[in-house]
Amino acid sequence: MRITYIHQYFKTPGMAGGTRSYELARRLVARGHEVHMITGAPDGVRAGISTEAGIVVHWLPVPYRNAMSYRRRIWAFLGFVGRSAVVAGRLRHDLVFVTSTPLTVAIPGVYAALRRRVPMVLEVRDVWPELPIALGALRSPVSRWAARRLEAWAYHRAARVIALSPGMADSIRRRNPGVPVTVVPNSCDRELFADADRAGVALRRDRPWLGDRPLVLYAGTLGLVNGVDYLVRMAARLAETDPEVRLVIIGEGRMRDQVRGLAAELGVLDRNLFLLGPVAKTEVVAFFGACDLTVSVTVDVPELASNSANKVFDGFAAGRPVAVNHGGWLAELITTSGAGLVLPPGDPVAAAAVTAAFLRDAAARAAARAAARDLARERFDRDLVFRDFERVLTEAAGGSPEERGRDPRRPDRGD
Repeated sequence: MRITYIHQYFKTPGMAGGTRSYELARRLVARGHEVHMITGAPDGVRAGISTEAGIVVHWLPVPYRNAMSYRRRIWAFLGFVGRSAVVAGRLRHDLVFVTSTPLTVAIPGVYAALRRRVPMVLEVRDVWPELPIALGALRSPVSRWAARRLEAWAYHRAARVIALSPGMADSIRRRNPGVPVTVVPNSCDRELFADADRAGVALRRDRPWLGDRPLVLYAGTLGLVNGVDYLVRMAARLAETDPEVRLVIIGEGRMRDQVRGLAAELGVLDRNLFLLGPVAKTEVVAFFGACDLTVSVTVDVPELASNSANKVFDGFAAGRPVAVNHGGWLAELITTSGAGLVLPPGDPVAAAAVTAAFLRDAAARAAARAAARDLARERFDRDLVFRDFERVLTEAAGGSPEERGRDPRRPDRGD
């Protein structure tokens, strides 16, 4: 198939951020599909066209950063809608695949699909618009009405919808009965993290402030929804009770300056808490290999319980215990598998006590590491998850490869 893939925040492994779209797209290419990725050019990348692992990437001059205000983000979203619609409209394709957020990417997706009379598949990464409404990003009745209309329009224009978690799928089905939804969760790049242990040993050796001390790692966005101040307050408590424990926060986002300011105010910055800048996916492997526990935190909002955070699956891929501070499917998964901890939401002091007890228990850590590796291998290996992903796309485009009468690895190049 010829696939037009629209993702405003596409990242390669040489960039900081999640690489789900890169990993799925390169596997599509390996299977013989032709993939054109349309995305915004991040800082340091010039607008234009490049080829990444066989993916033809159209980098558009529409900058976006989590640190932007909501108003600037809206302008970035709208700018991407217009530019991506122009590019997608010129391409010939058998299928259009669109991944949100933001859900506005469905607009160029629908346009490109209608222009070539082909189906569109929509991937949903957040419960939208429930989440921005809960966070106060959409406050006026008009904006909420428009968001709900856009959501319903996008879902009903899609031949299939992919959700990244069971909770997201349930939310979509509840509000849009009849929409065909399939869960294709985030997954584990085991090949990328295969050398994590060795890389972690080297990282510890090169950082005297770490050495053999216990390490808790957060590697992700420092945005409003992430609530990383929770970890700063955890660090403040650990500085009193378990001063040898180190917390490392890697990333950037709108709340980075506030996180730094709070850490300095509480006296933990560069003492037992270290705030580092964004790190490329290939380089973050060493930090996962060095850590004893990786954490994924959010603000205490129920709508966030359906999240499918990349950092959780990177932790599994590295064979490291994972802690979350929210409910939902990931909390249930961690509890039933024994692959980590569920920390009390809204109570970083209690979380510090739970974390310290876990770090002191060598047997518990070993069991959690084994459980994390089992999840990465048996349930969330990227190649396993990709099979479901490709099946959804193939069925949306007209059935199974056998029903279509040709091998998807030998795409029809005709118009």
